[in-house]
Amino acid sequence: MQQLIECVPNFSEGNDLNIIKQITDEIETVDGVRLLNVDAGKATNRTVVTFVGEPKAVVQAAFKAIKKAGELIDMSKHKGEHPRMGATDVCPLIPVANITMEETVAYAHELAKMIGEDLLIPVYLYEHAQKDKLRNNLSIIRAGEYEGFFKKIKLAEWKPDFGPQEFDAKRGATVIGARDFLIAYNVNLNTTSIRRANAIAFDVREAGRTKKENGKNVLDENGKPVTIPGSLKSVKAIGWFIEEYGIAQISMNLTNIGVTPLHIAFDEVCKKADARGIRVTGSELVGLVPLQSMISAGKYFLEKQQRSTGVSEKELIRIAIKSMGLDELAPFKPEDRIIEYLLKDKMDSKLINSTLSDFADETASESAAPGGGSIAAYVGALGVSLATMVANLSSHKPGWDERWSAFSDWADKGQEYKNELLKLVDADTRAFNQIMRAMSLSKSTDEEKQVRKQAIQEATKFAIEVPFKVMQLAYKSMEVIKAMAETGNPNSVSDAGVGALCARSAVMGAFMNVRINAADYDDKNFVDDIVAKGKEIEDKTILTEAEILKIVNEKIGI
Repeated sequence: MQQLIECVPNFSEGNDLNIIKQITDEIETVDGVRLLNVDAGKATNRTVVTFVGEPKAVVQAAFKAIKKAGELIDMSKHKGEHPRMGATDVCPLIPVANITMEETVAYAHELAKMIGEDLLIPVYLYEHAQKDKLRNNLSIIRAGEYEGFFKKIKLAEWKPDFGPQEFDAKRGATVIGARDFLIAYNVNLNTTSIRRANAIAFDVREAGRTKKENGKNVLDENGKPVTIPGSLKSVKAIGWFIEEYGIAQISMNLTNIGVTPLHIAFDEVCKKADARGIRVTGSELVGLVPLQSMISAGKYFLEKQQRSTGVSEKELIRIAIKSMGLDELAPFKPEDRIIEYLLKDKMDSKLINSTLSDFADETASESAAPGGGSIAAYVGALGVSLATMVANLSSHKPGWDERWSAFSDWADKGQEYKNELLKLVDADTRAFNQIMRAMSLSKSTDEEKQVRKQAIQEATKFAIEVPFKVMQLAYKSMEVIKAMAETGNPNSVSDAGVGALCARSAVMGAFMNVRINAADYDDKNFVDDIVAKGKEIEDKTILTEAEILKIVNEKIGI
């Protein structure tokens, strides 16, 4: 399993595109990393870069980018709206796949040591990479910013974790750490007042505001200021004015999107702004966002309207964009802003992304793939799609308003089955191609023959497992089809019937592929077991189809 970490360095340059390009070019010279996003801000004079890859490669790419930024950016001349202390202001590493936070911390320490010792830049650790809880918060480390660090760095308690205890006038200092996934998110206001924007920021941010009486801070028994917490956990926020847009914004870091998701942060700012006579006009994401955040937001806003959430992923994202006004200041292109879309290999979804006519033409061509397995998966996806359509139509049927939630749940299930079956359309073709590649391996020596045989067996097992998964999903999808035949909009009962026919065809067609591929697999115990299970699924499918068609035909009545 490939380990992946994300790196999101913030460079103190947002205007000179040539400088930004030189920095990102350094990242792209490293094999094993992929540059995902470059988000330059003129008013903040800051660029947020996002790249992902294998840990060692990410560390190397980050080192090269930080080195180049130090060569090109002169902090003594830097001006910008965003707090900053160095040419590379902050550089977090974030675990993405198959890697623990502890492992990510080790890589952060490795990078910080390289920056401090090889480049002689003062480096501070933060978040999970910093053991000292008194200095693991980025805002505390950065307090005083670039201008204040000439004195701050001389204090014993602010000795850098790596590098010299001398502030570099040109390059400043850098903060490196390991953190959970963070969303940088700005909410747009119909005001130019920084003071009012800050008031809203204090209302929502977890740290809240200092309690005051008669204009003075209220102190506790230890002489420390008493704070009034804000309404959102795991949220940092400030208010600022963006001259580029002519508006004030609430600038937020959502540090734990499991605690406070994107849509909750947006809605809460709307409430607090409205209470102060200010209107939210939209919002903007800085950098990238996980797919699930957009899907959850789309479902949240549909639920508020009491509408079915069982719509396509594309539609959920569209609802999220429009509901939060993510396209107010600039176009929001999901393919450029959602992490999973940027990492997706287009060849892995070649068939399902093709047009219907192209898919048919490719199937009808002289190539052996796509074949019956891919078609079975697609027919299964079409079958449950019909049932999902019935669920969505039923949720909006006049007079059935109180039943919208139940039908929405069925539509959600249908979408899940559809999405999994669509993935298997291309997976079946990949399985065939894997067998062909294995068979093309050299067999000149005994060792090569053994390697080739093992590769063929592994590919054959995959080619058995993919259509078997189609069988399982297509059969399970019949629960949605049957429910819609029984309880869905009666005007669409024939659609449920066609869905049942498709599901039956998908199961039987996939089973043929299981059996024909199993004939070439040497592990006969595995073959006997999977064929027996496949026969059981086929028999159950035929019985369920008959039950559904009986319901459908009785309701049609002619």
